[in-house]
Amino acid sequence: MLPEKIRSLLVSIGDSDPAGQLLKGSTYEFRYVSPEPGQASMALLMPAREKLTWQDGDLFPPMDQNLPEGDLFMKVRELFPKQPMTPMHLLALIGRNGIGRLGYRLADQACASAPTTISKAELLKTRYTPEVFNALVAAYLSTGAGIAGMQPKIMVPDRPTVPIPSLIVKAASASYPDLAANEFLCLSAARRAQISVPEFALSDDGQMLILDRFDMAFQADGSVERLGFEDIAALAGLRVRDVLSDRKYQGSYQRIAELLRQMQLHSDDLHRFFEQVAFSVMVRNGDAHLKNFGVLYRSSSEVWLAPMFDVVTTSIYKYSKYPGGPELEDHTLALKLHAGKHHTKAYPTPAELFDFGRRICGVPQPEQLVAKIAQGMRETLIQTRHDDRVPARLLAKMETAWEPGLAYCP
Repeated sequence: MLPEKIRSLLVSIGDSDPAGQLLKGSTYEFRYVSPEPGQASMALLMPAREKLTWQDGDLFPPMDQNLPEGDLFMKVRELFPKQPMTPMHLLALIGRNGIGRLGYRLADQACASAPTTISKAELLKTRYTPEVFNALVAAYLSTGAGIAGMQPKIMVPDRPTVPIPSLIVKAASASYPDLAANEFLCLSAARRAQISVPEFALSDDGQMLILDRFDMAFQADGSVERLGFEDIAALAGLRVRDVLSDRKYQGSYQRIAELLRQMQLHSDDLHRFFEQVAFSVMVRNGDAHLKNFGVLYRSSSEVWLAPMFDVVTTSIYKYSKYPGGPELEDHTLALKLHAGKHHTKAYPTPAELFDFGRRICGVPQPEQLVAKIAQGMRETLIQTRHDDRVPARLLAKMETAWEPGLAYCP
């Protein structure tokens, strides 16, 4: 159990511990420990060279981005029913394990003992049941709470030499059956299209997706480098959890491209961003919101687009806008393609998508990238017919859902 009130946390940045202090009073305050020029930045837009103390009325967006939400937050609440769940408590629970390179601890907190590791091979052989997954969550909650998103997921450690979890385990849910296999198909198509994605594998029973974290760079000697990560919502200064979660669906892919250009990312990153947008359009992923794009970095001068992640075909599921409401089908994008009030979230025509690639992302021949995506989708559908882990009912739904996207490149 954590203290009833937490007013201060020490903050580490990669191997720098502590690099700063987070204080909670009437406002949030972050203080860098060292004024030295080489001090790593807590966030791209909060560099130590600019000032050593930063204040905000709410938790700083680059810290807020990894607070558990959805299924994982509910499991945290179930396991600690009497524990306060303020942002400071959630950060203390995350510790050093969140996506990116920030870590948090109480000043008098003893170092936690290393958790028992579980190999990827063992996870892939594990037969999924809700009880088995809940046991994973209970066992690794202290190492896997630092991951956002609404679907069931947990981070687990698989390397004894690495003190933080390096695998993400995702499972389906009653509301979204076969979600793990769905994402597996999408990632497989993306990989065949040569789009950068994390390493991934589907469990033998098809019920769990195992992914390598993309924010960790393993060295030849077995050590690991923690990379900085910020999603687009955080870079835009938005907090999008709980009652504000609809904010991640406000905006446009054009504005994301403009933000990446303002950050002086390489033109190749803009081309890769177009690939990610085009892929989401073609596989009918209506959940490519502001938190599902981001950047990795070592410093403010070494920033690049993160691999594509959290991509599924959402159009095969039905949803309700409120409990007990009518079931609706998802036939729109998460964001508008273009900025402006007169634009909508409707899926673009091929001509509109190609125009977006050329004008907004600077892609000379977007048709070629779209053709490569279509080829990856077709190959995946063919190969999956022989994969017993993917239910035939899901494959049939995915084939139907992908037909409009494949028509972009007949």
